[in-house]
Amino acid sequence: MQPKGKLYRMIAVSLMSSIAYVLMLLDFPFPGLPPFLKIDLSDVPALLSGIVFGPVAGITVEAIKNILHYGVQGSMTGVPVGQFANFIAGSLFIVPAAILFRKYRSKKGLTLGLLTGALTMTLMMALLNYVLILPAYTWFLNYDPMTSEMMTQLIITGITPFNLIKSTIVAGLFIMIYYKLSPYLNRMEQRSS
Repeated sequence: MQPKGKLYRMIAVSLMSSIAYVLMLLDFPFPGLPPFLKIDLSDVPALLSGIVFGPVAGITVEAIKNILHYGVQGSMTGVPVGQFANFIAGSLFIVPAAILFRKYRSKKGLTLGLLTGALTMTLMMALLNYVLILPAYTWFLNYDPMTSEMMTQLIITGITPFNLIKSTIVAGLFIMIYYKLSPYLNRMEQRSS
């Protein structure tokens, strides 16, 4: 990669990170799910970065937006548990999507990547919430620990449907944006190499 291409990529990833941060602030609850689970569209710029520049660029956008969010908004736990969960969930969604699309470079590859990313994120976040994230929230907030049954119930009725709904909304919006911008995105990819 030429120095000019590296600079172009850094500027594009910085811009996408800023857009992702702003979109993260525009979160909204989904009816029927616990109110602390809020959907935001900040994974769309990270997905665009991952598709155009590779999975590392998508992960970088996820990391920067969450660092900005924690630095500006803070966290009710005092530590970035929510931002960490958002980073992991976004990365689990973006990496398979970017890898499969970049391997096959087709609509089929993009669809397969988005489906794989959505399922990977949903399954892994169910496990991580059970093992790490929910216990961390209760510990940092000084709440009584959740029982295994309580965590399982929350994961089945709240977290898993939330991740499926969020990934469907993000994937649908991403597809609409990607196909409208694909000529421009192809030029961006060529300039960065």
